[in-house]
Amino acid sequence: MATRKVIAICQSGGEFVTDKDGSLSYSGGDAYAIDIDQQTSLSDFKSEIAEMFNCNVSTMIIKYFLPGNKKTLITVSKDKDLQRMVNFLGDANTVDVFVMSEEGAARNNNSNMPGSRSSRTTVSEAAVPVVAPMNVIVDAVQCMDQVEVVDVANEVPARSICSGGNDDNHRKAAQQWENTITGVDQRFNSFSEFREALHKYSIAHGFAYKYKKNDSHRVTVKCKSQGCPWRVYASKLSTTQLICIKKMHCNHTCEGSVVKAGYRATRGWVGSIIKEKLKDSPNYKPKDIADDIKREYGIQLNYSQAWRAKEIAREQLQGSYKEAYTQLPLFCEKIKETNPGSFATFTTKEDSSFHRLFVAFHASISGFQLGCRPLIFLDRTPLNSKYQGELLAAISVDGNDGIFPVAFAVVDTETEDNWHWFLQELKLATSTSEQITFVADFQNGLKKSLSDVFEKCYHSYCLRHLAEKLNKDLKGQFSHEARRFMVNDFYAAAYAPKLETFERSIENIKGISPEAYDWVIQSEPEHWANAFFNGARYNLLSSNFGQQFYSWVSEAHELPITQMIDALRGKMMETIYTRQVESNQWMTKLTPSKEELLQKERLVAHSLQVLFSQGSTFEVRGESVDIVDIDNWDCSCKGWQLTGVPCCHAIAVFECVGRSPYDYCSRYFTVENYRLTYAESIHPVPNVDKPPVQGESTALVMVIPPPTKRPPGRPKMKQVESIDIIKRQLQCSKCKGLGHNRKTCKLS
Repeated sequence: MATRKVIAICQSGGEFVTDKDGSLSYSGGDAYAIDIDQQTSLSDFKSEIAEMFNCNVSTMIIKYFLPGNKKTLITVSKDKDLQRMVNFLGDANTVDVFVMSEEGAARNNNSNMPGSRSSRTTVSEAAVPVVAPMNVIVDAVQCMDQVEVVDVANEVPARSICSGGNDDNHRKAAQQWENTITGVDQRFNSFSEFREALHKYSIAHGFAYKYKKNDSHRVTVKCKSQGCPWRVYASKLSTTQLICIKKMHCNHTCEGSVVKAGYRATRGWVGSIIKEKLKDSPNYKPKDIADDIKREYGIQLNYSQAWRAKEIAREQLQGSYKEAYTQLPLFCEKIKETNPGSFATFTTKEDSSFHRLFVAFHASISGFQLGCRPLIFLDRTPLNSKYQGELLAAISVDGNDGIFPVAFAVVDTETEDNWHWFLQELKLATSTSEQITFVADFQNGLKKSLSDVFEKCYHSYCLRHLAEKLNKDLKGQFSHEARRFMVNDFYAAAYAPKLETFERSIENIKGISPEAYDWVIQSEPEHWANAFFNGARYNLLSSNFGQQFYSWVSEAHELPITQMIDALRGKMMETIYTRQVESNQWMTKLTPSKEELLQKERLVAHSLQVLFSQGSTFEVRGESVDIVDIDNWDCSCKGWQLTGVPCCHAIAVFECVGRSPYDYCSRYFTVENYRLTYAESIHPVPNVDKPPVQGESTALVMVIPPPTKRPPGRPKMKQVESIDIIKRQLQCSKCKGLGHNRKTCKLS
């Protein structure tokens, strides 16, 4: 049986009028017919409407009347609503559909219209008549995103938000636009250019207007004030693509320039106004944007409108976030082409939406394999771009204790599956036979994934994550001071080189709270305490070691994905070059930081007494008695093993037997090894913002943005108590004493 077709008469640009019996009637505007059936999806329906009316799908609202009921408007917000609309028609073959915008609908219904899937607005519910916003379209491309000062209750334009002398100030700001429309025979390159000029002209001359005809062939605009003869008609110039004003009535009888009525601003227009300032001041705040627009043009924007305008301006400056995803396949190819040996892979979901991207440059892989310690810090940082996501990073450390990014990935969310995938890609890229020590959190599946992917690796639990978990579990049970003591003792236990020092620290915790002591014992100290851990961490116990890299991410995370990756590549490229140049000036055998550490230990060694014991073993006396085995690079103080640089006890022995301490430093700390780390360079990647040229391979996977989007407005920040604050002692702001605050000060 064939599916029954229904003709949807889509209307926009008119307005609702309330009749005496309370029913609503619609007058004015344009109408188009679209055939639909029960199989039509709402997204397809909206797309066709948007194409006809040149409006924005994302802010479009569709409403209709039930048969026999002209008092209630029903909202269509999903596919089932559209199917119900077709079913409700019975034998009728047509249905009137009214198209409006979210902001306009919310404003004109005085916020009485709920945002549910089947929202209804009746005359009895609404405090004011319903006025369809489409009669005040300003920009055909951004027709749903306007701000208009309108006195809805009286159905007449309201006065400008500013009056008196302030009007002159606002006019001065807009004087440059007074002649954007000059009259008949004026030509434009496109209709969008004409609409933009018209918009600026209306602001400069202070009047409101509406479109009578607005399509791809012609545009007719008239003054919104009833009876005012001002109007303009423009159409394509025959045999060309130019747009020409054919008719124009220049005079107003509505005193629009005096009334200042109906100032409007699309977010696209505001975006174009603030674009240059945003370019100079990337931290231009929405509040400042709203203040500037109000001061200069007399137009009131709320925070959300200013925020959206900033997004539009940023996209105009940086390129489309959506298009960046479509460029991702080509971008990955360009990375591998310009940096041979690099890894740049991505995956998509079944619907072709972005899932994850892995990047490891050849210079990073080579530097890690040749010069870095087999030590990697794993961490993540959120991305606050339009489509959000997480950045996972693997950071190593060079011979001078500087960060060395090995690889990173952009994923839709932080999950066990994404971490497992990232580690698999990392293993494939590094392909090293050495046992790697990982410093990482133990949650989100990392513990299991590390043991599965890197079978023989050492997994050190990130000390900072552990301390934050301990503090969170203790909060509410103990005072700030008690938690401070326990957290500091926990850190002392982690860094303690010997078993007895470790036990002393956790006994201090037990003295405050047996429950906290049990928590520490059950947290697997063999994965985080120096006294038990078998891997080599070089006394670097927290995964946020790569903070410098995450600061790079925070500077670039609002860019489109390809530009963000390229910004990180640029930072890494600059860092490699800078360190290449710096290391060429070094004249010592060890890197500066390790040379400084060695000299400090040397100073202490002068006061120590060395006693020969047996073979390569020596007894060294100072404040304590320690045993040094120089053949096995071992000292009972554990300092040598933990840092990779001989401790003062070992240096005392070397000076006694005539050996050089440089011969007993880890090879990773030599200048020669450091230069190997930065021997390779990262090369620029050509700009892929432009579509591929003819003849270039385009047979690549299609990628669309992920479904997650950043919500509008200011992000809601969850305040988390910093572990650094807990580790600090309280100080009273009144008496400056320690151990209490102003509220509990005895001087109060």
